[in-house]
Amino acid sequence: MNPDIIKERKNATFDVEKLTFILDGGAEKTQRRREIEALVFNDPDFNEEDPNFLSRSERYSQAVRKSAEMILKLREYGISDPEEIYFYKSSVHPGRPEPLDLHLGMFLPTMLNQATEEQMDRFFMPAWNLKIIGTYAQTEIGHGTHLRGLETTATYDPATQEFVLNTPTVSSIKWWPGGLGKTSNHAIVLAQLYTLGNCHGLHAFIVPIRDLTTHEPLPGIVVGDIGPKFGFNEIDNGFLKLENVRIPRENMLMKYAKVEPDGTYIKPPSTKLTYGTMVFIRSLIVGDSARVLSKACTIAIRYSAVRHQSEIRPGEPEPQILDYQTQQYKLFPLLAMAYAFTFVGQYMRETYHRITEDINQGNFNELPELHALSAGLKAFTTWEANSAIEVCRMSCGGHGYSRSSALPDIYVEFTPTCTYEGENTVMMLQTARYLMKSYRQVKAGQQLSGIVSYLNESADWRVQPQPVAARPTVVDINDLNSLVEVYKRRAAFLVEVAAKSIQQELQHRKSPEDAWNNSAIDLVRASDAHCHYVVVKLFTDKLGEISDTAIHSMLSTLALLYTLYGVTKNSGDFLQASLLSVPQVLQISLRIKELLAQLRPNAVPLVDAFDIHDRKLNSVLGRYDGNVYEHMFDWARRSPLNATEVHESFHKYLKPLRSKL
Repeated sequence: MNPDIIKERKNATFDVEKLTFILDGGAEKTQRRREIEALVFNDPDFNEEDPNFLSRSERYSQAVRKSAEMILKLREYGISDPEEIYFYKSSVHPGRPEPLDLHLGMFLPTMLNQATEEQMDRFFMPAWNLKIIGTYAQTEIGHGTHLRGLETTATYDPATQEFVLNTPTVSSIKWWPGGLGKTSNHAIVLAQLYTLGNCHGLHAFIVPIRDLTTHEPLPGIVVGDIGPKFGFNEIDNGFLKLENVRIPRENMLMKYAKVEPDGTYIKPPSTKLTYGTMVFIRSLIVGDSARVLSKACTIAIRYSAVRHQSEIRPGEPEPQILDYQTQQYKLFPLLAMAYAFTFVGQYMRETYHRITEDINQGNFNELPELHALSAGLKAFTTWEANSAIEVCRMSCGGHGYSRSSALPDIYVEFTPTCTYEGENTVMMLQTARYLMKSYRQVKAGQQLSGIVSYLNESADWRVQPQPVAARPTVVDINDLNSLVEVYKRRAAFLVEVAAKSIQQELQHRKSPEDAWNNSAIDLVRASDAHCHYVVVKLFTDKLGEISDTAIHSMLSTLALLYTLYGVTKNSGDFLQASLLSVPQVLQISLRIKELLAQLRPNAVPLVDAFDIHDRKLNSVLGRYDGNVYEHMFDWARRSPLNATEVHESFHKYLKPLRSKL
């Protein structure tokens, strides 16, 4: 064990184990997670070659082998709870997507949500037993987030009671679905439904794409892998071209919308029903943002505790780089963010389960708000975490650039979340649509409930413009509840700015669509402020649940740092809305420096509380024992380039070059 790391852990002013329980949602959850991780890490069947030293085809093959092994072991151990499956899966494939992700994460859940009982009987057990391996084919070459623009068609033929599926243009070829290229034999295909000459918009169809025995593509199916990407080397993201592919009428998912044998279309009771899967996945992504950021912070902070560099005072030993204020300013706000996002992830999961129960009882009242919130928070957390990972990497200096640090991999595996399941800017504009609708309702005299209820109060906050200095300032920058109020008012202010921008555009005789587009920057800012307020509020609310005094004190410091740091990064908004004065913003900058110094002794214990096993972290720099340099040297020596002392290129090119010069 590195002596610096030992010293850091002795500095802890709180019980690390108890904080882990809070982050996991209880001591039983922590215990069960550790049991499941031990099952994987002690199982020789899951030993692997370091993927960094393999070709793409070898990486894919290794991932498929481990996924197949994983399915067998999950059945053997009787692990069926979704959260426990997630623990097991993330231990088998730590930090990396795997070829069965869409089968487990989209194909099966979509069937559970949208299939009839008869369809469940036909498809679910074969899919559960992997006779059917499915993916979710929505995105096309020409359209991603704009679902209404998708061009794949499913035309009903009443004569044969079949749907005929086509990708009529190059831009309509399905493109990107994970597991589509080589792994899956079925796909849930999203296509425009045509029946009796009318188009009824997007619906989901179960389409066989490969022979169940030979795995060869079926007639009319052109399918394959889309080629190398920024990351996701284990995944066969694929393309799918459909040429007059016929499927039985019963292959349309018909729990809600239906097509009768004669071609009559029956509308679903709510157009929002199919949002369920998307909301679920977006809620998961919020949790992923927290987990990935926790990993990056763990690596950067542990490494900063064992790395010594330069000097603060001439002639004295080189300090740990974590003692530099600039390093603390880079990393501690991100650590606070990781905690904030963890609690937001918990909230999203609980809210999703609660609202799902309501939906099952026919109550859709809260679905629009959950849809708007999951879209906004998905964008807010992934954008923030994505930038933060790169800050963590750069804070590790040159060694952060090595794949041995795991930080490059963490970045390339996480960054697609800013695009998939809804491109982030579009997600923010979806949230903005809900905020604008809510704003108009308040203007019309309605009382709002839920998380946008703060807009009810916004009318009371109207004050005649006057010099800021002449107004009493009521904000206490050390009181979280006072700061939550300031964030709330900032959100309300920016919602109003966006609404007024639209009104002004309309007054200039712009169409509603042009008015919206010409106000889009303001709309995204409003959504961002709304999400930021929600995160700050949820972090603050969480503190009310913490009874342990030492942990409460620690989390309060993190919450205050997260909140004040957010003010300094967006000070223009708070000043423009006259919510803070310039002296207060300067005071906040000083307070942040004090908070950094307060957190310094607990920095390593705070990342230890994330309890990320070395096998999951997979980082030479972030090792629990802090023995970085020895393991970095060992790792480098395993590089395939070092298999021989002299590389063949020397004899082929460099040696002959000498005789030619």
